[in-house]
This record gives sequence, structure tokens and C-alpha cells, in this order.
Amino acid sequence: MKYEAKAWKETEGPSLRNFDEKKQIDSVNGALALRPQIEAIIDEIWEKGFDGIYFAGIGGTYASGMQAEVYMRGRSSLPVFVENAAEFLTTGNRRFTKNSVVIYSSVSGNTKEMVQLVERVRGIGARIFAFIDTPGSVLTQPDKQDYLVVYPMNEQLKFYMAANYLMYKNGEFEDYERYNREMEAHLAQALAQVEKDADAWAYEYARNKVAFLNGHKDLPHYFIGSGNQYGATYSYAMCYWEEQMWIRTKSISCQEFFHGMQEIIVADTPVTLFMGEDEQRPLAERVAKFLPRVNANYTIIDTKEHELKGISPEFRGTISHLVMHGVNNRVDAYMELFLRHPLSIRRYYRQFEY
Repeated sequence: MKYEAKAWKETEGPSLRNFDEKKQIDSVNGALALRPQIEAIIDEIWEKGFDGIYFAGIGGTYASGMQAEVYMRGRSSLPVFVENAAEFLTTGNRRFTKNSVVIYSSVSGNTKEMVQLVERVRGIGARIFAFIDTPGSVLTQPDKQDYLVVYPMNEQLKFYMAANYLMYKNGEFEDYERYNREMEAHLAQALAQVEKDADAWAYEYARNKVAFLNGHKDLPHYFIGSGNQYGATYSYAMCYWEEQMWIRTKSISCQEFFHGMQEIIVADTPVTLFMGEDEQRPLAERVAKFLPRVNANYTIIDTKEHELKGISPEFRGTISHLVMHGVNNRVDAYMELFLRHPLSIRRYYRQFEY
């Protein structure tokens, strides 16, 4: 019997593989339409007061928490922290009290560490604001949170929507209304355009990466980023290339690159640098200037190269992590093609306890 690998069949080269423009636009606009609900929840949190806001997560959601924390760190005087769920369960945090607030996101609503985190936080008596993608899951049950938004949306966008309103409430986001008018009018279309514009480039990038990988299976690929791109760097290397594609990677921040990693970069070391547009862009620019001196196998993905029609220059840095996510969506579609396996097969191994 012959089996055709139809899911992997290539017929057109760059072809916007696995891209549903309407579905993506509707998803982003649907998330942005939740702003009144998010604002109402934060109004209640604000009214009751708090001694700390803790973005919590594990894996990719922890990375998104890191993005929200670094975003607010230089803009807000609010006591905002980020917690890895597994670390919180083992180490705790003496600053965390019954007056604290946890904001977290979960795609499945069943993640082991997040369920345990919720139980620990409930025991302390702190409040929980949950974003859950999956209705009817464990973490959507009424006893698991105080405030709940159920909608399948990018946690990076969820966390930033909450962060922006917190800063607005604290008198630190004067352009909040103008910002949201622009995002609600233009963000979904701008991000869809990013994927369309990046598609042909992503095809070539993925083809070249898989060809190199096939000849250097034990050599890790290095991802570098800083600011709100470091969360993208960390999660993309771990949650996508390692977890879903089984490719060895290492992620490093731009600020730490010159304190170790630069020593082991040689001519053929595979390196990808994520460059965003927030206040830490100069850290990435320093790495970008250094790489050509020692390396001939590097790629720079710069969000500044995308138009983002309708978005003011001063707001671009706040969404550059979403732009990078769009570019990486295109890369993932073609990595799957050239690796010759659907990414869903890799998830088979997630059923085993470890």
C-alpha cells in the first residue's frame, strides 16, 4: 500500500502555507474587542487595592509574562513582577501576600504547574485574573479564579492589554485612548500583512536552516534577543524549535551575549538575532554590528522592516513582539514542510509524565 504525505506536499514554493487571513484578523479583532471586559476587571482590582501584580506562567506563558514585566519596568512605578510557576511552587516569594494579584494565561486550562499554582495562591488568599483559551477546562471552574476571560488569543496581546490599562490607571499612559483607537482599527490587518510580506523570505530561511541542520544535527541553533524580544527568543527556541521540532537550540539575551556566547561563535555557527523597536533595541544593534566580524551564518530579523500601516512610530515598539510572532508563524509553516513531519506528531510525547 502506498501512502502519500499530502500534508507535506510542496507544489508552489512560497504559498502562504497554513495561513488563513480572515481567521487571523477575526482572532486579533476579537481579542481587542475584549478591552471593556479587561478594563472592568482591572477597575475592580484597582478599587480593592493590591501590593503587587504578578504575571505568572510556565514555558511560553512564562515568556509572555517576562515580556509584560520588562515592558512595564521602564514605564511604570507599579509593583509588577514575573513568576515562573514551578519556581513559585518550590521557592515561593516572601513579597507575595493575600493582597497580591496573579495574572496568568493558559491555553489548555489544564497545565499541571498552573493548576498547582492556582491551588497555592488560593491557599494564600490572593486574587487571580485568568485568561483561558479552552472553555470547560479545569482552570475555568468558578473556584479557580476571581476574574476570568475565556478566549483563544495570543497571551502576549492579553498581557499587554492588561498592562496598558494598569499603567493608564496609574497615570502613566497619557495616549491610552489614541493608542487603542489605532490598534483596534489597524493591528489585525497590519499583523496579517506582516505574514504575507514575510512569506517568501520565511520559505528560504526554513529551507536553508533545515538543509544546514541535516548536515550538522548535533550543533545547536542560537537565538538572541532583548527587551520584549527576549521573551520571544526564549519561547521560540524552547517551545517551537525544541519542543515541537526537536531541534537543539540555545537562547541568550543581547546584554549577556558579550559575556560568554561571543567566545564560541565561529564562521558557521547558526545564529538568528531578533531585533525589535523598544528601548532595548540598542542592545540588539550592538550584537548586529558584531556578528559580521566573526560569523557567516547569521540571520537578523528586524521588525523595523515591516510597514505596520496605521500604527504611529511611537507605538511600534509596544507591538514589535507581535510582529516577530507573525514572522515566526511563516517560518514554522515551512520548517514543518522541510522537516517532513507535522508538528502535531511531536505533541504525542507530551502525554508521558516526567
